[in-house]
Amino acid sequence: MGMGRRLLDWLADRAGLDSVRSFLAHKTVPKHSATVWYYFGGITLFLFVIQVLTGMLLLLYYRPTPTEAFESVQFIVTRVQFGWLVRSIHSWSANLMVLAALVHMFSVFFLRSYRAPRELIWFSGIVLLLLTLAFGFSGYLLPWNTLSYFATKVGTDMAGVVPVAGGFLLRFLRGGEEVTGATLTRFFGFHVAVLPGLTTMLLLFHLALVQKWGMSTPEKHRGTGQEPIPAIPFFPNFVLRELIAWYGALAALGTLAALFPWDLGAKADPFASAPAGIRPEWYFLAVFYSLKQIPSKVLGFDGEVLGILTFGLLAAVWALMPVWDHPPAGVERHRALTGAGVFAIAYLLVFSALGYWR
Repeated sequence: MGMGRRLLDWLADRAGLDSVRSFLAHKTVPKHSATVWYYFGGITLFLFVIQVLTGMLLLLYYRPTPTEAFESVQFIVTRVQFGWLVRSIHSWSANLMVLAALVHMFSVFFLRSYRAPRELIWFSGIVLLLLTLAFGFSGYLLPWNTLSYFATKVGTDMAGVVPVAGGFLLRFLRGGEEVTGATLTRFFGFHVAVLPGLTTMLLLFHLALVQKWGMSTPEKHRGTGQEPIPAIPFFPNFVLRELIAWYGALAALGTLAALFPWDLGAKADPFASAPAGIRPEWYFLAVFYSLKQIPSKVLGFDGEVLGILTFGLLAAVWALMPVWDHPPAGVERHRALTGAGVFAIAYLLVFSALGYWR
């Protein structure tokens, strides 16, 4: 036996790799017409890793102060070799990660994969989606350009109208009453320390639950329950397909980053007037546009507050879906939930488009 073989055997024995090999040899994944939707969870994870790697490279040059933030990003995109590409990949991957996370959430919803015993997978996934949106919101301000400054001001103003806790939330996010250097420093801390730490811990918990309970099979593919559900080996069959999906995501990401570099814009001037048509990132557009359409007073109540409460209630109902929908479920309930999911997607698409074009 050669030295290399003995070293590998030693590592396998000390690291317990035999149990990993046994796990990979016996783990399977359900095979049915909806299997393609399983890949979006992995794509979201892949894009998160891209975010971490490119973010670490950007940290080598970025300076989180109002006087240097814009100039440091400008230096990255104009002077650092391939700096423009790294920043563009970081920005595009953030947007694609939100998109992949939303597709993953809706696929889990339509496949009813949140039902017992996978309720905690759904709950942890909802929190991970919220953390993903928080990543986008906190990172948007860091270039300290005009668009990001006033979009952050609008976003934090919305948090300020939340009943009871609004004032606290506004000061907590801004680090004061206005968007200042304290806000930039605070958002930088959220973006590079707090959110990555929370996301990593929750992601490990989420993946552990997925490994424990496995991927669910839609009811229509379960048959009578007597015959075995068709499955494919996790390794190498599913893993290779997942890698192909990652390669496709990387190709789309590289194409967008190279052909449509992320614009830096002009440096923020807190004393200037907000530019016309200011709006948040696309994943907040539907809520932003909806709140703009609500009258200032509705039955004597503040319209914006009423809108915030309504969206909060709808989000809570969605997050608690395993509580409302559990087997056995009738055909009518199944159709009603499917209709609600289709309506939610249509609403997000239509109101996001209206928020962008108007």
